[in-house]
Amino acid sequence: MSMPTAHVFGTVASNVEIRFTESGLAVCQFRLTEVPRKWDPSQQRRLASPLIPYVCTAWDDLARNATESLVNGSAVLIHGRITEIKDNTIRLSIDDLGLSLRNRIAYTEAGLPGPAAAAPVNRPPTEQDAAKRATSRPGNPPSWWEERQSSGWSEPVSSTAADASPLRVGN
Repeated sequence: MSMPTAHVFGTVASNVEIRFTESGLAVCQFRLTEVPRKWDPSQQRRLASPLIPYVCTAWDDLARNATESLVNGSAVLIHGRITEIKDNTIRLSIDDLGLSLRNRIAYTEAGLPGPAAAAPVNRPPTEQDAAKRATSRPGNPPSWWEERQSSGWSEPVSSTAADASPLRVGN
């Protein structure tokens, strides 16, 4: 009899612990929580259901890679086999594991990012954007600059704010 398979989207809820068998085989274990969301037609939105706890186990290269890649809070996609259900916790033996790209960017060794990798994805221009461009002239400061100056901004910008500024000069 084969074990039932499961596809889970969840959040890593503990640090990944790795151990090695006497023969040198790596095995890692971590906790995972899944919060299923169901569509509520009366409220026209998705509502969270009670969370489902998992204890996940991976072996060999997958265990090594998971230990190096996952941290508490990582969103992951898992394909695995249910090995036990005990005390309202589902135990999974992981066959495959991937990071979710819903809320972040992931880089791989094979595809290290180029200069444009972290560039924001621009939304299509709107009529408002076109109107702003039509009223601004090249060489004039952007509108946010004038707004900050008119609000009494006269002190030097801190280094953290300077890093977030769209205009950076120097290092």
